[in-house]
Amino acid sequence: MAGISSTEVTKRIYLDYNASTPLDPEVLQEMLPFFEQHYGNPSSSHWAAASLKETIEHARSRIAAAIGAKSSEVIFTSGGTEANNHALKGVFFASNQPRKHIITTTIEHPAILNPCAFLETLGAEVTYVPVDHWGRVSPADIERAIREDTIVISVMHANSEVGTIQPIEEVASIAKRYGILMHTDAAQCFGKIPVNVDALGVDLLSIAGHKLYAPKGIGALYVREGTALAPFVHGAGHESGRRAGTENVPYIVGLGKAAALAAQKVGSREIRNLREALKEGLKEAFGDRVRFNGDPDNHLPNTLNVSFLGLSGQEILGRFPEIAASTGSACHSGSTTLSPVLRAMGLSDYEGLGAIRFSLGRYTTTEEVETVISLFQDRLQ
Repeated sequence: MAGISSTEVTKRIYLDYNASTPLDPEVLQEMLPFFEQHYGNPSSSHWAAASLKETIEHARSRIAAAIGAKSSEVIFTSGGTEANNHALKGVFFASNQPRKHIITTTIEHPAILNPCAFLETLGAEVTYVPVDHWGRVSPADIERAIREDTIVISVMHANSEVGTIQPIEEVASIAKRYGILMHTDAAQCFGKIPVNVDALGVDLLSIAGHKLYAPKGIGALYVREGTALAPFVHGAGHESGRRAGTENVPYIVGLGKAAALAAQKVGSREIRNLREALKEGLKEAFGDRVRFNGDPDNHLPNTLNVSFLGLSGQEILGRFPEIAASTGSACHSGSTTLSPVLRAMGLSDYEGLGAIRFSLGRYTTTEEVETVISLFQDRLQ
């Protein structure tokens, strides 16, 4: 590959799709009429609201079809964070058990860990199960954590930082055997790998629109029929009484379209091939000065977490203002700390502080990947 001088590069390169995706043009086009023309309240009965209820149900059916669910099992939310909060708090408040125990893992998103911490202030007990050096939880460890008062197990489908896919089917099978509800945060995997609620065996599943080429501020929660779940937002009887608030019709339309597009595109090898090209290029350029984090066999096809050993991720990205990516460390008051995920995987500061997460997406090109490799060769050698 010919070297590319930094002076020749003017185009910005976005490799942070796990943080947020661009809005797909097809999604935007389907949303526009609901900003410009169909602006009524779906609960109204006059001309300005005509057909909006059907529009919402059409979007709901698209999402349900994409995950193998019934339309009645899909609740619209303001995003993945609300969906996660609703799943955990809804199960907690609906349970009539005097003692309530929750099982989760040490590498969950803050939208799981912080609701768990909040529920602990209300009397819940939470077990945080560790992961191995690949970032993968052991189903046997989950089973050992189960108690008579366990009400829900929540394990993310795939980790956003290192891309490791969790053994959800095995964990869900254990949960079912003990009569415990199973929740998974699928925000990072929906659209990247197949997601089917029956194949996974889950009772609750969270979706975030802005990880799926839909807008920020919209998401969904799958709730298996018959699952007892208290409402998260109280008010009028929207969403069959499960989530109050006037429906965000344009964004609901966008999420429905994005889900339909994801169902068509999932399984494509194009992004996986670009990820592998990036990995091989960095490996060839830096040899044993880099370490690749996450499960080498069970990972998201778009996610590559690379530790540049002995360096700082913040300082590395500071040399590449044209590249949007994420680090495995955070800078607070002049000191750098390792991410909780990498710490939970057992990485030392030397191994983890130089971690960079490259997350590719629908619009990543071969040229961009080659440019990133050349830039890193040029500026880090």
